[in-house]
Amino acid sequence: MRIAQVAPLYESVPPKLYGGTERVVSYLTEELVQQGHEVTLFASGDSITRARLVPLRPAAIRLDPGCVDQLAHHFLMLERVFKESEEFDIIHFHVDYLHFPFSRRHGNPNVTTLHGRLDIPDLVPLYREYLDMPVVSISNSQRNPLPWLNWQGTVYHGLPPRLYRFHPEPGKYLAFLGRISPEKGVDAAIEIAKRAGVELRIAAKVDRVDIEYFEQKIKPLLDDPLIHFVGEVADREKDEFLGNALALLTPINWEEPFGLVMIEAMACGTPVIAYGRGSVPEVVDDRVSGYIVQDLATAAQALERIPHLSRRRCRQAFDRRFTACRMARDYVALYERLLDDRMDERRLSAGRMVWAATSSA
Repeated sequence: MRIAQVAPLYESVPPKLYGGTERVVSYLTEELVQQGHEVTLFASGDSITRARLVPLRPAAIRLDPGCVDQLAHHFLMLERVFKESEEFDIIHFHVDYLHFPFSRRHGNPNVTTLHGRLDIPDLVPLYREYLDMPVVSISNSQRNPLPWLNWQGTVYHGLPPRLYRFHPEPGKYLAFLGRISPEKGVDAAIEIAKRAGVELRIAAKVDRVDIEYFEQKIKPLLDDPLIHFVGEVADREKDEFLGNALALLTPINWEEPFGLVMIEAMACGTPVIAYGRGSVPEVVDDRVSGYIVQDLATAAQALERIPHLSRRRCRQAFDRRFTACRMARDYVALYERLLDDRMDERRLSAGRMVWAATSSA
């Protein structure tokens, strides 16, 4: 199958540091190539892939302080995608709704994975206008704000099985990995660690929009011997950081669409303690790959039960449900169904034309 993958230009594919969407696009692209498909990746020029790369700018936008209008680069990318659209059996977009006007008018087979939050009122009239656009969710819970979209399926994220090593022995510290922002719950993670009397290591990026939150709300909480702020870590450092932890804390304060860090920890054999919001009940097998909790008190209690969990069973839960191979197979099945449906529509349309012609003869 000839497949185009269209990635955001904010980060490279895969990203150098933080970047969940671009990381998933990389894993999917490489696995599709491994399975024998002809894949073209539209991304920034510093991306690394075995697919055919169409570089839309020399480097990722986040690495370019001179970039002021980020949308300009994405619209140039879409122009290039649709100039080549006839070369693909299907185009898989990862850029939210930016391509919808193009796709509606060109009519090429396409599908869009929605990677972000959908509980934003501004999105309602936009998605009502584009009800014909086929979309994919990354968790069933992600659909709740807009259940009436043209959902084609839910495909959970997956990782290459050898990306992270299994760490059979638990470490002595708790890990927090992600962004410093109110919805990610780093303040709650700090409080959980303090209540349990266990060291917490925070590996996180601070976006520009969250600098004030970090300085005013989080930085004062770091003045404790149990709390260590590591900063943003590269992909190659995650294995040691997550694998050597006692547990990963994800006390999220929002409806998380997926939460890639949870399956990264599971791949290392490190259990997850997470608030049961958003995708968490779909990703974490309670009492197998971690504990689903509701507040600070139950999180602290769950920490006491962590020694009862098998790190090997945690890894097995990852192998069973969250590999890149499984993710790619799910997407290929979805592509094939979309193409079959399109062929059926064409046959039905052709049949109607023949019937109309013979009826008027």
